[in-house]
Order: sequence, then structure tokens, then C-alpha cells
Amino acid sequence: MSVVAYADGAARGNPGPSSYGVVVYDEAGVELYTGGRALGHGTNNQAEYEGAIAALEAALRLGAANVTLRLDSQLVARQLTGQYRVKNSKLIPLHRRLVDLRTRFRRLTIEHVPREDNKVADRLANEALDEQST
Repeated sequence: MSVVAYADGAARGNPGPSSYGVVVYDEAGVELYTGGRALGHGTNNQAEYEGAIAALEAALRLGAANVTLRLDSQLVARQLTGQYRVKNSKLIPLHRRLVDLRTRFRRLTIEHVPREDNKVADRLANEALDEQST
């Protein structure tokens, strides 16, 4: 099975309260999974990585062999495709986790998308942040 997963991370204050949102669709655009989670104190980049990890873990649970992972974080997308090195010590273990997850799929494609193309994951991340604040 092939899926398209969108992930987004958010942090208010950066660093500050952080969260992620994830949505996974099948090839026909049918929503298979949505989720969001408050992460506590962290940076936007940490939250973006956590969201990407959650998206791939959801794809695994769904039995996907081929995944297109779409992120609106240019930094994270370019680090995952090897265009940028990971220098931040807090991102290195998250990057390693994603590299490990990558091996679980027949094909994993990472795409950077404009923020407006990632609205559902963004909304889920913000809803998780709002719930954390109350």
C-alpha cells in the first residue's frame, strides 16, 4: 500500500510549549489517520521531527510499504534528504530515529511543501497546543 503523510510541528515561544500534527491519506486521498500530540517544552524543529516520526509510525501501523512524507519545514526536509547536515545536538537522536524508520519502507520520499499545502497537520498541531495550554 502507498500513502501520503503530512506532518507539522509547532512551538509557541520557540522554545516553548510544542506539539505536532499528522494526517495520512491513501492514494485516492481518503484520510486514513489523523493525530496530534502536545510535547511539552521544545523548539519548532524538535516538534517538526517528532511529527515526522509520528507520521512514519502511523504509516507502519497502517501497513504502508511506500510513503511520501510531506513537510513544510525546509530545514527538516533537507536534513532528511541529506542536503543539510544535522548540527543541533537535540535533533541528532530524532534524525537517527527517522533514518531507522526509513529502512522499514520499500520506498520513502521526502517532499518539502508550502505551508498552505499542510493546513490539516498544522491545524492538528495547533489544536494540541491549545489543549496543552488549558
